[in-house]
Amino acid sequence: MPKHVEKNTTHFGYQQVPVTEKEQKVADVFRSVADKYDIMNDCMSLGLHRLWKRFTIAKSGVRQGQRILDVASGSGDLAQLFAKCVGPQGRVVATDINEKMLSRGRDRLIDHGIVGNTVYVQADAERLPFQGNYFDCITIAFGLRNVTDQAAALRSMYRVLKPGGKLLVLEFSHPDFPALRTIYDFYSFNVIPKLGELICQDRDSYQYLVESIRMHPDQKTLQTNMCECGFDEVTYFNLAGGIVALHQGYKY
Repeated sequence: MPKHVEKNTTHFGYQQVPVTEKEQKVADVFRSVADKYDIMNDCMSLGLHRLWKRFTIAKSGVRQGQRILDVASGSGDLAQLFAKCVGPQGRVVATDINEKMLSRGRDRLIDHGIVGNTVYVQADAERLPFQGNYFDCITIAFGLRNVTDQAAALRSMYRVLKPGGKLLVLEFSHPDFPALRTIYDFYSFNVIPKLGELICQDRDSYQYLVESIRMHPDQKTLQTNMCECGFDEVTYFNLAGGIVALHQGYKY
């Protein structure tokens, strides 16, 4: 892991790259894995990602008729669940910076009969192209760690969230217990890249994804970062012993 960070560089996994290059490198990763993204999620998490996302929905408190923004929507798991929550009078906006992932999510939802209350917008989380104070709830699941400037993304989400609205950040985090951390590290670095090689014929992309998790802020640090970007009452819930955490914060 790099110990020294040069000015105008950022991390891409354990590598240091120019800030201007990270977005393209992340885009290349997700274009490469898009076709097998859902299969890999099930394999890597043993299907637990579905439970984590349903927990996110339960904590959202979303009601019929509300407007929801799902940032870094990927293949659309959360958008699909939210579309059922808000009903025909509500609106779910699914965004992703990667056109291939966004198209995959749109096609999946259409195949499941989710039409009419869901729209798709290719957008950068750091510069969301929506009016201020618009959405009742915003989610970003397993996407914040891939953003070049996380503070800019958090401020952008704060801007478009309604007063009284809630942001939910579901992300891989840092296990609570040393023994679990040791097991998790072994699994991450020895099993996940191998799965990527076998299923996607792409070991390097999943090596990056494993490293990006280790570079992501821990639970307390992300809580502090959200507060510094304007969110109030920021709390978090550890899932799977802290391997994953759900952070929530409000805009007042």
